[in-house]
Amino acid sequence: MMLKIILNFLPVVAFATMAQAQTSPVKELKAKRTIATIKVDGLINEPEWKEAPAALGYTEFRPTPHRKEEDANRTEAFILYNNEGIYIGGFNYERTKDSIATELKGRDGFGTNDFIGIIFDTYKDHLNGFEYFVTPLGEQWDAKVAPNNNGNEEDFSWNAVWQSAAVIHQNGWSYEIFIPYSAIRFSSKQVQDWGMNITRRRQKTGQQVTWNPIDVNKNGFLTQEGYLKGLENIKPPLRLQFSPYFSIYQNHYPLNQPGKSNWINQINGGVDVKYGINQAFTLDMTLIPDFGQVQSDNQVLNLTPFEVRFNENRSFFTEGTELFGKGGLFYSRRIGGQPLHYWDAQNNNATKNPSESKLINATKISGRTHNGLGIGVLNAITQTQHATIEDASTKEQYKYETNPLTNYNVLTLDQTLKNNSSISLINTNVWRSGKDYDANVTAFLFDLNDKKNSWNVGGKFANSNLIGINGDGKNISGYNHNLYFGKTSGFVRFNISQELADKKYNHSDLGYFTNNNYIDQYFWTGLLWTKPKGWHNRLNLNFNFWYSRLFSKFEGVDNLYQRSGLNINANAQTKKLSFVGVYINYNFKENDFYEPRASGTFFKRGASIGGGGWFNSNEAKRYSYSAEGSVRKTINFYNGWNMNLSLGHNFRFNNKFSISHRISFEPRFNNVGFATFDNNNKPIFGKRDRNTIENTLNLKYNFNNKTGITFRARHYWSKVKNKELFDLNADGTLAKNNIFTGNADRNVNFFNIDMVYTWQFAPGSFINIVWKNSIVDFRDQVERSYFKNLRNTFDADQNNNLSLRVIYFLDYLQLRKKKR
Repeated sequence: MMLKIILNFLPVVAFATMAQAQTSPVKELKAKRTIATIKVDGLINEPEWKEAPAALGYTEFRPTPHRKEEDANRTEAFILYNNEGIYIGGFNYERTKDSIATELKGRDGFGTNDFIGIIFDTYKDHLNGFEYFVTPLGEQWDAKVAPNNNGNEEDFSWNAVWQSAAVIHQNGWSYEIFIPYSAIRFSSKQVQDWGMNITRRRQKTGQQVTWNPIDVNKNGFLTQEGYLKGLENIKPPLRLQFSPYFSIYQNHYPLNQPGKSNWINQINGGVDVKYGINQAFTLDMTLIPDFGQVQSDNQVLNLTPFEVRFNENRSFFTEGTELFGKGGLFYSRRIGGQPLHYWDAQNNNATKNPSESKLINATKISGRTHNGLGIGVLNAITQTQHATIEDASTKEQYKYETNPLTNYNVLTLDQTLKNNSSISLINTNVWRSGKDYDANVTAFLFDLNDKKNSWNVGGKFANSNLIGINGDGKNISGYNHNLYFGKTSGFVRFNISQELADKKYNHSDLGYFTNNNYIDQYFWTGLLWTKPKGWHNRLNLNFNFWYSRLFSKFEGVDNLYQRSGLNINANAQTKKLSFVGVYINYNFKENDFYEPRASGTFFKRGASIGGGGWFNSNEAKRYSYSAEGSVRKTINFYNGWNMNLSLGHNFRFNNKFSISHRISFEPRFNNVGFATFDNNNKPIFGKRDRNTIENTLNLKYNFNNKTGITFRARHYWSKVKNKELFDLNADGTLAKNNIFTGNADRNVNFFNIDMVYTWQFAPGSFINIVWKNSIVDFRDQVERSYFKNLRNTFDADQNNNLSLRVIYFLDYLQLRKKKR
């Protein structure tokens, strides 16, 4: 019935999207060369600026699309270039000085700021770009723009070294930016035309304007750019940059064991290298990397059958890696992650068992030719890892190899096509020395749009190979595809997709992977109101439906159906610049083939219905808050229900100091799921109450736009109290278990502090002092009181780490100039 409704609805969607979006003439700016060297101080008082081409006449796209900018708040930008780079200067007018929103937030920390930004599409492919932003207090953001299945995505982890300054005046603020050619990629043509747009945000009014108008009903941002024309005889410079580092660590953990010190000292040194192979391609290399100062992971009590996916906090694996993320095959946390045989050692009386593999070095080469061919190669090597195991009878200790010498490689070829389209080939490879198996995955991707960038079709075809998986030289080959079709522009949009993976498909060795053997069908449609009306500035209404089944039967299981459900949600920005959203969804009965953690079994879940909403107040105000709540009730299934409640606060005392706090509370009542295994390794299920509370406190103080302190404390508490235990029947139902006497209750605490002092003492050069505190408290005895539990956590053993890291940026061209 649901599929019939969807098919009947499609002609309505197609008819409703026939009206085309409003179009405007594309703006152009003639580039002008200067022989002057402009001092980047934020004051546009050099005479050259008076003769510079001006980008004027801005158009609002948020919150009121197509409205012309008011003269009293007009934006003026001027552009010049010379043999070394591009100069951008200008003035952003305001009626009063108090209308300017400012906050010192640190590099790439958006904060509550006005900003001006320039976007260059140097290859004019409408897919790939470079963005440079500056705030009224002179802080910088930058990003790479790359395509994904939902349009263009901004990667703010990419950092370049460029100059900027800003000055606040009584009637607005002025700025100057200098982008050296070493901080951008372009072809070596004698005369070049670049795609370009300039955007400005006025935070207190929620307005954002652009030089070339943007139609929010049309898919894509770079597809609606203007042009900077006639850049002549600009040559990509020799790009050779070094970032040597030196670090010192002092670590304390109370082992309190004879012959073992509670203190560990460590001194590290290494270097990061950037080398421009040619005008478009860059080699990035990290030698003897040190990632000890990255932010602590948000660890949780994981009751699911799948691993937790953590964010990547290591800069080498986040910066400029957009090519490697295509197809979802690359999960960088695999590199230097848990050793392959970690649990073999852990379950065999290991006295020392490192949970991470040591990274020796990592290299990446990436870039794009003038014909639009993007090439990316990433390679990393981890050293052999050993655990120490003690023989239970003789007490003799011996080394056990948990991870062999391993080479990780990712290769991407990405060809841009007309109409914002592309095709890609991705290969990931994991080679292990010795008898352990190797892994190889190859995927072909295509993403095609029509001439008006309104209709989209695309997909992925992938093949995985596990080589010598059982040590007998045999291979396991699997197949996966994902196909989608939809309408991406206009008032009404939709998307239909299918994803399939056979029983043998597996990309877990270098990608995040949960399960295979499925066929998933998905339908989404949405209505988008972009013009302010009544109480809202913009409004979205979406409907989703999904249906999943097995690709082929599991042994001992006859049915193929897994799960299905539907969801309706709406979200809006109000006239007061707040955001609000509501939703309701229904999950049909489910056959869960993974919850039992045992092949040939499945668990029948009951249907459930849920709904909720959220609200974010205007973040431009000194005090802002967010609230979210939801409730879900199972239908005729053990009387289970759950809630999610969270509340966040943020208060800015001034431009320098702010504090934020977020608390979430997630009670689960009569929740049913896997609890443990019995003595015969058969799954035991439990009906349980689970409560999770998470508190996160953030403090930030910036002395100026170059130095500041951040403090982050997080406490996570989750407890599980089983009220009844069950055996799993062959038909997926549960039968009460009165035999098992083990304890499957859990009481888990994770507490972390990350306190960081950062000083950018020169462009690209930093001194970081970091204090990290970590507590893990795991008990089988459930604690009722939150504050008693908190005291128990603080009484547990704590790991404290204090580190100093100095990294200094060296540019070969600047060094050569100084010698002259």
